[in-house]
Amino acid sequence: MEWFNSWWADVYEQIYATFVEQDRWKYLVQGIFNTIEIAIFAVLLGIVIGVVVALIKVFTAGNKKFRWLEIIANIYLTVIRGTPMLVQLFIMYYIVITSPNVSKIFVSIIAFGINSGAYVAEVARSGIQSIDKGQMEAGRSLGLSRTQTMVKIIFPQALKNILPALGNEFITMLKETSVAGFIGVEELTKIGDILRSQTWQPYVPLFSVALIYLIMVVGLTQLLGVLERRLHRSDYR
Repeated sequence: MEWFNSWWADVYEQIYATFVEQDRWKYLVQGIFNTIEIAIFAVLLGIVIGVVVALIKVFTAGNKKFRWLEIIANIYLTVIRGTPMLVQLFIMYYIVITSPNVSKIFVSIIAFGINSGAYVAEVARSGIQSIDKGQMEAGRSLGLSRTQTMVKIIFPQALKNILPALGNEFITMLKETSVAGFIGVEELTKIGDILRSQTWQPYVPLFSVALIYLIMVVGLTQLLGVLERRLHRSDYR
């Protein structure tokens, strides 16, 4: 038992140094809030961008008059999906938004939101195209324009189909925010590294960060599972 007491004393010392000493737990809480803030607003921005791009792709398909819009959308999707998120973040921080008065969190939200939009666009497009074409014809027969039919009939049905995928996108974004520390954003991973450098103890800070990520992801996965089950139940009503 002597080795266990020695081991536990060492672990307790690391836990105390990481969380209690100098109130370092406050840094961890702030890192959690920053991570969640970036993830939420980036996904919301990504949904807006993604839906717009998806509608452009759907409406301009086979329409030569608006072919240029489809070309722009395709370039956006190709560039964003074909380059690393970290490179995009660097470009946004060092080239596009260079003002020192702009919050690094804001820059991160813009960069992650633009990246998320490219993936949401494909999800939204597939969701819209999964709706039977007869729905559009039914809407037009009721006197609705193509746009009104899309907004009032097709898109609500598509949204129901893509909600689980949007939930997965939020989970992915929550983890991807870990690269925001490269531009100095004190998100969860960056805070864990700061605590490691202050305490000279890597185990507790880094494992704590990993555990927090795991708890958040598992919690969101469970909520997403509940949402999917409710959506499936409503299909049989």
